Amino acid sequence: MDKKVQNMQQEGFIKKSKKSQKKKLTLKNDIVFKTFFSRKGNEEFLIDFLNALLEIEIYKIHIKEEVNLEKLSQEEKGGRLDIQAELNDGIIACIEMQVINNHNIEARTTFYSTKELAKETKRGTDYNELKQIIMINILDYEMLKVKEYISKSKIVLEKHPDYEVLRGIQWIFIELPKFRKCNPDMNEKINQWLAVIDNSRKELVEVAVQKNEVLKKAREEITYLTGDEEVQRLQELREKWEMDRVSEIGYERRKALAEGEAKGRAEGEIKAKKEAVRKMLREKLPIELIEKITGMTQKEIELIKNNM
Repeated sequence: MDKKVQNMQQEGFIKKSKKSQKKKLTLKNDIVFKTFFSRKGNEEFLIDFLNALLEIEIYKIHIKEEVNLEKLSQEEKGGRLDIQAELNDGIIACIEMQVINNHNIEARTTFYSTKELAKETKRGTDYNELKQIIMINILDYEMLKVKEYISKSKIVLEKHPDYEVLRGIQWIFIELPKFRKCNPDMNEKINQWLAVIDNSRKELVEVAVQKNEVLKKAREEITYLTGDEEVQRLQELREKWEMDRVSEIGYERRKALAEGEAKGRAEGEIKAKKEAVRKMLREKLPIELIEKITGMTQKEIELIKNNM
């Protein structure tokens, strides 16, 4: 075989091998998720998803910050990658994909919802004109001890559970593991979207794209994004940052544990020494002798004696 042809075949094999080694990205990846839903021209996808989830007619949507892959630099790789969109009726929808359970989603989503509400409030704003905030958390882990995979909050009076108050903020939790375990009605549009977002049951994905023309177009866009070199590069940076963060947290925990153990040993030694002093005082040993044996001062020994 011609050496040049052989080299070309080897190069092709290497490129193919590298390509096959690339991690398969889905919408559960936060970079792909935000890029897909907030890219200019993709508004119909977010409208279709929110229509299905919120069950309201959305005919116009304004994405507050279109994702810019160039701006998601190495320094910004660890920031929040949620989507913020204003709907036609003034509702602010904040959507976040959360794959790893950091055990802080309740506190974090509460904090960000109030922060978002404060951001929308300008000096002199009439409180009656405040926009409603909807926090949508898509989780790839189970959080709530209920069987439903979609849970929507409702603030009611304790003694009147049907009386809804404080409608300014609503929280929605979508737990994908629960969705995977059930047999969803694929005629419902929200289930079609969750099948595509989760992407773990191929038969449901096929049914979803057959029933929903918007999702058929969406899948083509997802396929394009997951093969995009820049998206892949940003994901690698993201993963490196996560690994570094986990490593740093591990180091801090080990350090705190070591310090805690040292402190515990020191406290244990002091406690044992004090108990020894009490025994010596009960045996009526002279304080001068107890000082020499324990290394404690006369003042410390007197204090122990007074507390006996």
